[in-house]
Amino acid sequence: MHKYEMMVIFDPSTEDKQVTPILDKSLAVITKAGGTVDNLDVWGKRKLAYPINKHNEGIYVVVNAHSNPDEVNEVERQLRLNEQIMRTKILRYEDAVFSINPIEYEPEKQSKRPSRKSKAN
Repeated sequence: MHKYEMMVIFDPSTEDKQVTPILDKSLAVITKAGGTVDNLDVWGKRKLAYPINKHNEGIYVVVNAHSNPDEVNEVERQLRLNEQIMRTKILRYEDAVFSINPIEYEPEKQSKRPSRKSKAN
């Protein structure tokens, strides 16, 4: 099983109390297969970076879960079929997290270029 992070953007006309039941129905695939839904965080209505379906706002939800890839693919399929969901993005958590250990990081040394001096004639 892998850890996944899912970002789901709902249509802004969706009522807040409908968001969780819609997701629970789709996420039931994961729990039935023995996976777990670790966290479901509703961020609420936020401004979008660019318009989607002529909407400038959307209701953001972040879900963290442990599951097998087949179940995650099925959840993504179900979310795409729902007309109230504008966008989804699902990443394996290992791919989503990025960190640099400052001890291991060494910037490239700049090469010394010969200085440009004007030639005297």
